[in-house]
Amino acid sequence: MKTKEKRRKFAFCVIFFLLFIILILFYKIYLKNVYVYADNIENSYIKISNAEKVNIEKIIDENLNNNTEQLITEEINVEYITEYKNNEDLPIGTIQVIQEGRTGKKQIVKKRTIDENGNINEEEISSTTIIGVVNKIVEVGTSTTKKAYDIIEGSKVYITSDRVDVKSDNSEQSRKITTLSKNTQLTVLQIKENWCKININGTIGWVNIQNVANIYSNPNLIKDYNKNDINYSFDMSLDSQSGLSIEQFKMILTDSNDKNNIFSNNAEYFYYIEKQYNINGVFVAAIGIHESGWGTSKIAQNKKNLFGYRAYDSNPYSSASSFNSYAECIDFIARVLVKYYLNPRGTPIGNGENAIGTYYNGNTLTAVNEKYATDKEWAKKVYNYMEYLYKKI
Repeated sequence: MKTKEKRRKFAFCVIFFLLFIILILFYKIYLKNVYVYADNIENSYIKISNAEKVNIEKIIDENLNNNTEQLITEEINVEYITEYKNNEDLPIGTIQVIQEGRTGKKQIVKKRTIDENGNINEEEISSTTIIGVVNKIVEVGTSTTKKAYDIIEGSKVYITSDRVDVKSDNSEQSRKITTLSKNTQLTVLQIKENWCKININGTIGWVNIQNVANIYSNPNLIKDYNKNDINYSFDMSLDSQSGLSIEQFKMILTDSNDKNNIFSNNAEYFYYIEKQYNINGVFVAAIGIHESGWGTSKIAQNKKNLFGYRAYDSNPYSSASSFNSYAECIDFIARVLVKYYLNPRGTPIGNGENAIGTYYNGNTLTAVNEKYATDKEWAKKVYNYMEYLYKKI
């Protein structure tokens, strides 16, 4: 009996001890995380997280004020330059592309700073070439004894026969659209199998190349061709040629306002850009006159930059691009306008390139103004110069 009694007491002690251990574990695991906040925080062992005291808006403001400089990396296209070379074996008004240009690509690092007034300024601090630029080389005719009689795409031609049928396709068997009389002047849109594609008042047709001749082959017509047919207006399309000859460009750009003879000495290049990029050369000349004050601006004289290209408001002179010649500048701006402003993305613009259309908003002065200039009156100011030049013809 005594032995059984001892065993019961021992079992009871073990059970009691186990219960005690379980209670301690229960307290440590569950009850310890239950806080009772004291009335006097200073005397309490409980610590409140500092996160409850943080002013988020204050931190954001402080970070914005402190982060006044940022480094930005981006890839950009690098447009090629066109080099013009004279060729005395070519007649005036003709051009030959000796080497096609290729657009390059580079990675640039810019430092963006924010001043006390919140104005943002960017400065390029380094660049790395990814694809090298290949410049375009063009030979231009200077011979006054040779005439450009060849008919190519873009040529101004006139009807040599008394009457010529205009066909719906480049075939004698195709349907007749209309009939043209002798000396009617046209622009060749395309040449295909001895046929010329032309536009007659909005209607596209074809005439046999044997029935037309280059306008330069007729001295009586070259003096006045298109003089009475030139139409211009504020809403005119700028993605087509003006139709002026080299002589006419030289005439309208010879002006008493051109005190440094910059425009008169480079007039032919406004003609050449029309032939290569299908852009209105009078429009480009008017931009140059407006932006440079007829070539009198410091940027125009020292950097041969007639258009204020890349002249940012924060530091116009230092940021403006420099060119080796006015011809390079004129050609470059024409390609920028054609590639980024005047044509929607994907439009063929020659040299195997398509328009990117980043800033395309239409092909009129008003449309270009929307993305090209912050001055809302820019389009009207440029048109005033266009009108001034056209009236001199």
